[in-house]
Amino acid sequence: MRIFDPHIHMTSRTTDDYQAMYAAGVRALVEPAFWLGQPRTSVGSFLDYFDSLIGWEPFRAAQFGIRHHCTLALNPKEANDPRCAEVLEHLPRYLAKDGVVAVGEIGYDSMTPEEDEAFAVQLQLAIAHGLPALVHTPHRDKAAGTGRTLDVVRESGIAPERVAVDHLNELTAAQVAEAGCWMGFSIYPDTKMDEQRMVRILREFGTERVLVNSAADWGRSDPLKTRRTAEAMIAAGFSSDDVDQVVWRNPVAFYAQSGRLELDSPVPLGVETEPAPAGATFAGNSVLRGVRGEA
Repeated sequence: MRIFDPHIHMTSRTTDDYQAMYAAGVRALVEPAFWLGQPRTSVGSFLDYFDSLIGWEPFRAAQFGIRHHCTLALNPKEANDPRCAEVLEHLPRYLAKDGVVAVGEIGYDSMTPEEDEAFAVQLQLAIAHGLPALVHTPHRDKAAGTGRTLDVVRESGIAPERVAVDHLNELTAAQVAEAGCWMGFSIYPDTKMDEQRMVRILREFGTERVLVNSAADWGRSDPLKTRRTAEAMIAAGFSSDDVDQVVWRNPVAFYAQSGRLELDSPVPLGVETEPAPAGATFAGNSVLRGVRGEA
């Protein structure tokens, strides 16, 4: 089984997670820029973070045979902090970088005027740079927030097929399907969606324009949830072709709109028991921690 996880925050994960993901069939992923949990107090901290998403993290993923891409944006939560507003001025030079396949996560957290402004500006940046947009829907009052999200998307003029609206559930999927956007679902152990609920949604809406992701942030989460959803689909009677469409062909189709996808698998230098060869470093760093001992 080949898997492309279209939304997973690997910055918060360990190299053990990369190894487990490769063993589960993950060969490509997209890591969206997001809130790190600790408020950032300067623009420079954002820029260092963006640099890591286009530099160190792709290197780290490649050691385990996984192709890493990212999306970049000022996230909705931190759009409310005036200390972070200048990030919008720096985004254009980052959105031109290789490996950046969408503008995101953008959208709403608390549906404030500041979030309205940042959302609208970044949708225009997506249009200007020929990139899709990955949109975050709020965790509170989700139905109203999704409706407001779709209004802003329509007002922006971006083509709906170039927008993925994420963190959906049974209450919001129909709105997004009717709008012609891609439907994104984050599968979690305790919150948002689980595998069985996802299977029921797939039975109702079909497998077109559906993106299933594990998100896997710094809270309780599981970077193998995309694989577990695929297994639940098979157990529920979906075909192997249906599964391949949901966990591979759909994310490929959505992010290919950027013109920047690279899907050839890097040599898995760190997989199984083989260490990366000497000299395989990024800015002097590698995933190695000393030399393997003699038997």
